[in-house]
Amino acid sequence: MTDSVFTRRYEALRRMVDRRLATLVRRGEPADLRAACRYVLSGGGKRIRAVLVLLSCEASGGKVQKALNAAAAVEVLHNFTLVHDDVMDNSLTRRGKPTVHVTWDLNTAIITGDILLGVGYRTLLREGTRHTDRLVRLFTEALLDVCEGQALDLAFERRTDVTVSEYFRMIEKKTAALLSAAAEIGALLGGGSPQVQAALRRYGHSLGRAFQLQDDLLDVVADPKGLGKPIGGDIVEGKKTFLLLRAVSRAQGEDRDLLQRLVKAGPDALHVLIPENSGDNDKSRRHALIRLVTAVYTRYGILDETREEIRRNTRNALRALDVLRPRPSREMLSQLAEMLVNRAS
Repeated sequence: MTDSVFTRRYEALRRMVDRRLATLVRRGEPADLRAACRYVLSGGGKRIRAVLVLLSCEASGGKVQKALNAAAAVEVLHNFTLVHDDVMDNSLTRRGKPTVHVTWDLNTAIITGDILLGVGYRTLLREGTRHTDRLVRLFTEALLDVCEGQALDLAFERRTDVTVSEYFRMIEKKTAALLSAAAEIGALLGGGSPQVQAALRRYGHSLGRAFQLQDDLLDVVADPKGLGKPIGGDIVEGKKTFLLLRAVSRAQGEDRDLLQRLVKAGPDALHVLIPENSGDNDKSRRHALIRLVTAVYTRYGILDETREEIRRNTRNALRALDVLRPRPSREMLSQLAEMLVNRAS
């Protein structure tokens, strides 16, 4: 399958999801709340999780129309988590647009997230198949995993002893769980055998690990315009990413001292490592910290190691597809994995 064929098919599925999302929040009262929900769902993005549901359904022998409500529900669930994540992280932008709590206010953002969660369940239940109980269980377990993963991520902020294995457990909940559930839900609705469902669950799990590692890497190396937000946010916030944890274990001398101070400072990293009395403004101080830490990552081969870990997880995802019958949708899933590992935003 050529890149152009993949792109056309992917875009067709994404537009299908967008059209479905546009119907989920009706106009009415309270007007601000409904407007905020529509604002979130019309915010664009790649719709990766929703498209994954559709492709997994098709790769299992089903028709994408059978899984459209489930795909939309998974996308709504994802957006619910983003709204609340933006509140917790005090993010000013999302996909290049002001976040909900900036556009409206904090309380509206919290309720918007809550409403979206309800919309997600309502949309999922529209599938109306004999698999409804299983669908709801998969959806609910993914929701719980994502919330627990976010809680772990927050707990890591003040810990100085986070390990790489703990990091992977966190991203398996925060990121991989929803991708894994999306693939399994699609396989279930497509009539896939238990073996096929398990294979697609493994595919989504490995894909999710690779996806989060790529996010961590892009925060350091991406073009800010393509990323839709300033780079280096994880460094400035002292987040315990794979890059930071591996660098701490490998660095020596002054480099190790810098990283240990970064780990200890957590969200106060900028204030602690680049104090305000340096005479620079906040933007200059931020850039200084990012340059310092990125230089350490480069010296100890952390960027290349992260790229190899991304490739390893991507290979695991691709091997999981061996169980599936040869179909264009299986090739789409293969190219989807390649797209994500090579993406720039």
